[in-house]
Amino acid sequence: WSNSLFENNAEFSYGMCLAVKQQRDLVTGFATALREMADGKHQPALSAAVSAKLKTALKKWFDTWDDLEASTPASDKLVATLEAELKSRTLKGEAKDLAKKILERKDQLSKKTMWMVGGDGWAYDIGYGGLDHVFAMGEDVNVLIVDTEVYSNTGGQSSKATPIGAVAQFQASGKKTKKKDLGLQLMTYGNVYVANVAMGADQNQLIKALKEAQAHKGPSIVIAYAPCINHGIKAGMSNMLIEMKEAVNAGYWFLYRYNPDTKGPDGNPGVFTLDSKEPTVPLREFFKNEVRYASLEKSFPKNAKELFDEAEKDALNRYEQYKAMESK
Repeated sequence: WSNSLFENNAEFSYGMCLAVKQQRDLVTGFATALREMADGKHQPALSAAVSAKLKTALKKWFDTWDDLEASTPASDKLVATLEAELKSRTLKGEAKDLAKKILERKDQLSKKTMWMVGGDGWAYDIGYGGLDHVFAMGEDVNVLIVDTEVYSNTGGQSSKATPIGAVAQFQASGKKTKKKDLGLQLMTYGNVYVANVAMGADQNQLIKALKEAQAHKGPSIVIAYAPCINHGIKAGMSNMLIEMKEAVNAGYWFLYRYNPDTKGPDGNPGVFTLDSKEPTVPLREFFKNEVRYASLEKSFPKNAKELFDEAEKDALNRYEQYKAMESK
C-alpha cells in the first residue's frame, strides 16, 4: 500500500503495477531455469540434482501461477521445499544458485491483486486523463472509485461526478449539468470490466462485482456510491447504508455490471447486467432526505423546479438506456 498526490493516483499506481509485474517475471525466469534443469532439457546429468519433491513443488507452482487463490499455498510449498533442500545441502552448483535467487524474491512468487483506490474528484475530474491512459494500456489493473459526488477531501467542491440540481461549493444555485457517466464511457473500450455498486442497497452485488473485477484478466473498475457528510443526510451519517438503498430505489443510483469475459446470447463477448429494478420511489422524495437538494428549494425555488424536472428525466433516460443495453 502506498499513497500519492490524489491527482497522480493513476500514474503512480500504474507504476507500482508494472514494478510488481517485472519483479514477478524475474522470479518466474529463475523458476523456469530450475524447472528446465529438473527436466534435463539442457544438461541431463543435472536433472538428478533436483529432487522429486522439488520437481512436484515446481510443477504445482507453475500450474497455479495465475490463480489468485491457489498460487499462495503453492508458493508457500515451493519456498518450504527450497529452504529444506538448501538446509540439507541436496542442491548443488547452478541449481543451488537458482534456488537462492528464488528465495531472495519469495514475496513475488504468489499471484498479486493490484487495486487503485480513489475518489470521484480524481477519477471523473482532475485525474481522468491519467486514468483513461491506464485503461488504454490494457494491463490487469483494478480500480475502486469511492464516489461521493464532490471533492470531499477539500471541502465539498463540485466535480464532474456531481449530479444535476445538487448544491455544492461553486454550485450554490444547483449544478446545471448532468453527472458524467464514467462507467458508460469506459465500456466503449470493450475489454474493461465495469460495475456500479452500493453496499447498502445490495451487498451481494458488491461482492460479486469485486470478485468478477479481480477475475477479469484486464482493466477493471468498480464505482461505489458513497454518501458523505457534504450531502447533508437529514437522518445522519449513521444511516448512510439506508441512504444508499433509497438512492437505488429512487433511480438516483443504478446497480449494474459489464463483463467482457461473458458471452451473450448472440455469442459476442461483453454482457451488461442491470442489477437494479425499476425505480419504486419518486426521485423528489429522495431529494428531500438531503440538504444538498432540499436547500435549493428554499434558496432558489425556480432553479429547483427546473433542475429537479431535468434530474427526473435524466434518471428515466438512464434506466431506459441501461435496460436497452441489457437486452442486447
